[in-house]
Amino acid sequence: MNEFGQLFQALKEAISNDNFVKLTLSKPISKSFNLPNVYVRLVNIKNQKQLQFTYRYKTNDQTKNYTVDEACEELETLLLEKFKAATLFTLESDFLVMISKKKKVSYRTTAPSFKNKLPEIHDKPKEKRINLSSSYLQFLGITDKNNKVIPKMADKYRQINKYLEVIESLIASLDMNKKLQIVDMGSGKGYLTFALYDYLVNLKGYNVSITGIELREYLVDYCNDIAKKSGFDQLNFIAQRIQEYDNDKIDILIALHACDTATDDAIYKGLMAKSELIICAPCCHKQVRQQVKGREQESPLLKYGIFKERQFEMITDTIRALILEKFNYNTKVFEFISSEHTHKNVMLIGSKSSKKKDIESIDKKIESLKELYHIDHHYLETLL
Repeated sequence: MNEFGQLFQALKEAISNDNFVKLTLSKPISKSFNLPNVYVRLVNIKNQKQLQFTYRYKTNDQTKNYTVDEACEELETLLLEKFKAATLFTLESDFLVMISKKKKVSYRTTAPSFKNKLPEIHDKPKEKRINLSSSYLQFLGITDKNNKVIPKMADKYRQINKYLEVIESLIASLDMNKKLQIVDMGSGKGYLTFALYDYLVNLKGYNVSITGIELREYLVDYCNDIAKKSGFDQLNFIAQRIQEYDNDKIDILIALHACDTATDDAIYKGLMAKSELIICAPCCHKQVRQQVKGREQESPLLKYGIFKERQFEMITDTIRALILEKFNYNTKVFEFISSEHTHKNVMLIGSKSSKKKDIESIDKKIESLKELYHIDHHYLETLL
């Protein structure tokens, strides 16, 4: 039996007797390791008990799972090379291990610190948001005849998954027991529109109807044909400009990658309809950038073309968010999906709030931004 044999035996007995609580490693040999502690707890993965090590580095946490035998090997390495102390917590006692500078190992047992076990972490399967056997995925060229994602469509598949995850969190605050009208403005080829319908209606069982607004008539015909073949009875597509859509019954307004001021047209429709949710992924921010073209800007950030482009994208979307706040929406702007998969990766969310906003303060913020960057007007302002 090696120098840590008593520890390993006590650990295995604690797991076997179902009174293991946790194990911690402390007192690092050197500060240069940047690893002050390691915490070990029991997890249940595919009906097999394993020990999960959480390495608490100063800048981040890392976790790894080991079988009991593998865990003993890892503990021996860590105690020989990086730590001078370990404590095994069980419901019967605390088992302390100390290692001297000369690597002499000593043990001590004290009264238990815990009366109850920690909850075991179980491997949680990812929630199913896309049914890969859904026919619309084949019609759209995302999956093959064996219901496998086609490699070149992997990024689109990830985007759809992330989109549904975002939608799932947003609708949690809505009354999903009533029928909801969702309008997707600038629906394009309908990848996300079909996925949203399938998720809400077929997977979640909600009573919703979705209308896709798209200017290109051939895409509208294409999408309506797929909707019909897929049996999506409450999904339809209309060939129309966003500005011309006049239905004021919009519970959730979606505008993903509507180009330039088309995003503002969509937001305006949502505001006028008093939509519960306004969900945008803005695209092609030209209006403000073209307006200030040739004007001298004081900020050194605007000296270089690519920085200037990004800065005015942020300004455009910030003013949009502030205008939403003026209309009593709580706003969030975040990365929709990693830029590794698409550069159109910012999502702007407005959720209807009953709390009145300080309109005067918001107006001052908007005017301050416009004055700072020599902007005459934001297109959404002119609509309102």
